[in-house]
Amino acid sequence: MSKYKRILLKISGEALSDGQMNICGDSTNKVARQIKQIVETGVRLGVVVGGGNIWRGRTIDTMDRATADYIGMLATVMNGLALGEALTALGIDNRVVSSFAIDKVAETYFLPDVIRYLDSGKVVIFVGGTGSPYFSTDSAASLRACEIHADALVCLKAVDGLYDSDPKLNPNAHKYDEISYDKVIADNLKAMDLTAIAMCREFGVKIIALGKDEPDGVVRALNGEKLGTIIK
Repeated sequence: MSKYKRILLKISGEALSDGQMNICGDSTNKVARQIKQIVETGVRLGVVVGGGNIWRGRTIDTMDRATADYIGMLATVMNGLALGEALTALGIDNRVVSSFAIDKVAETYFLPDVIRYLDSGKVVIFVGGTGSPYFSTDSAASLRACEIHADALVCLKAVDGLYDSDPKLNPNAHKYDEISYDKVIADNLKAMDLTAIAMCREFGVKIIALGKDEPDGVVRALNGEKLGTIIK
């Protein structure tokens, strides 16, 4: 039994891709199976999915930032729909909830409905980011974690935790098992968007940064095993 009752899981869009296809069925099904494992522990689960496998607008200098961000929001909708279908195929009841009205394909975010879904055991997939440009999906994840009163925000990262420098460039980089919000912000460590870190600090939401390829990593961490990095 997990010591956490409700969590927000942040998944990158790249987790749904195989490097060839923007949305790969096998990769998406792999993520869905991980989510099923989490749900089977009894945890109430919200999920925020990124859109980087489809669109990274910040690399296009000639495009207006707001327009690029709106395109990115639409990319998260596509990813969320794909993930929702994969969960449904596994028998996991879920709802895809959008931060902006797109009612032909997803419900519009309304917090009382979201809480009711979570309390009934449904997985809620949040898409559309915060609904406003200039904010990352990291910020969306911290916002939703605070709103649903999550015990923790779990972020699946390319590396197995938070380091004092890039471990790909520095073989002597130090990995933190635990670290404070303040140190992450002061040292400008690249755990996630600093706006997201500050929001979690203000509302006391613990952040668990895990390697996305760690076998059963989320379930093991939620059961108390020391994996990744805890920011608190």
